Amino acid sequence: MARQTDPFSVEITPELIIRAYRAGIFPMAEDAADNDLFWVSPDMRGIIPLDGFHASKSLRKVMRKSGWSIRVDTDWDGIIDGCATVGNDRQSTWINGTIRSVYGELFRRGIAHTVEVWDGDDLIGGLYGLAIGAAFFGESMFHRRTDASKMAMAHLVDRLNAGGYELLDTQFLTDHLASLGGIEIPRTEYEDRLSLALLREGSWHAWTIDEA
Repeated sequence: MARQTDPFSVEITPELIIRAYRAGIFPMAEDAADNDLFWVSPDMRGIIPLDGFHASKSLRKVMRKSGWSIRVDTDWDGIIDGCATVGNDRQSTWINGTIRSVYGELFRRGIAHTVEVWDGDDLIGGLYGLAIGAAFFGESMFHRRTDASKMAMAHLVDRLNAGGYELLDTQFLTDHLASLGGIEIPRTEYEDRLSLALLREGSWHAWTIDEA
């Protein structure tokens, strides 16, 4: 179960979105065609403990031998389009025009970030989310090649650890996230962890390895 409110009747601004995340709630839409949003606060919140990420042997092999490269914050439109694409693993999308607009502005302000997996000139997977304080709020991920989204998540965890982050919020727990070490915690515990993480400031740019 999750607490939800009726669709917003106020102007959706980047400032409003930031306040919502700091309060432990996040917006979603019914589908891409509906520009209304509603607040969500799950009873059980998905997180990946930053010391508990699980990289399988096959994923480690792909990361060593694929020849794919990781970039961050270079292709917002490509990542949002990939995350919003309906396919075999996604029958619908909640990424509507309002999400695209407001989160695009958050990206331009350096609050929303992308992790991108590239095979040469082809964007084959990635994820995006918001960095506020020492918390990272994962929003969505996608892949066009097997293990590409897992590789993006592995880089994200390394980057967050390097930058002193304390909380990786995944909102909900899926089988895919559970396979990577994701767990569920009660809302009250999540709010306690969030409060502590917001007292500190993570550094998204602390990672020093060449990503090109």
